[in-house]
Amino acid sequence: MAIEAVIWDFGGVFTTSPFEAFRRYEVERGLPKDFIRTVNAADPDANAWARFERAEIDAAAFDGLFLEEATRLGHAVRGAEVLPLLYGDLRPRVMDALKACKARFKVGCITNNVPTGHGPGMAQSAEKALAVGEIMALFDAVIESSKAGVRKPDPRIYQMMCELLGVAPEACVYLDDLGINCKPAAALGMTAIKVSSEDQLLADLAQATGLAF
Repeated sequence: MAIEAVIWDFGGVFTTSPFEAFRRYEVERGLPKDFIRTVNAADPDANAWARFERAEIDAAAFDGLFLEEATRLGHAVRGAEVLPLLYGDLRPRVMDALKACKARFKVGCITNNVPTGHGPGMAQSAEKALAVGEIMALFDAVIESSKAGVRKPDPRIYQMMCELLGVAPEACVYLDDLGINCKPAAALGMTAIKVSSEDQLLADLAQATGLAF
């Protein structure tokens, strides 16, 4: 089936990965490598992170619950210390690729986010929020987990986007920096691209769409 839509994750795709900021924080604090990701992976559907991304709890509750979860795993880390690490630096070449895709295909964004910071990209400043807003304005549809009450990798959120765009999953390319979020997209029939670097993203997207970036 011909490609009709390109669906994008936001963090780690349009921005540098928050995992890089997590690693810097862990080094500074003397924490084990990937400790924050380990906390987030424990009980992934019902932990503080999952509940915050579905807006079931507020930032104050997340702060305390994350601290409890991290402490159980051996290191006291407050949720409030993790939140500023989420927002990376924007990737202008990826934004240009979005514009090229928009000229040819429908485009959508599915982002797992939390009700903190400024706007859907959880920016830590109004200036960054403005830049994110310019990107979000390009999409034909945007689904934020904190507003929809459902988060990736729940297959429903991908189906919701297909309905909004009026396309079949088999006609979609999906990009995400997390393999666990790519798997349900692929299972539905989408062409899933796991993003590990900016250059790899652009090369794989060019191959999937036939566009040049």
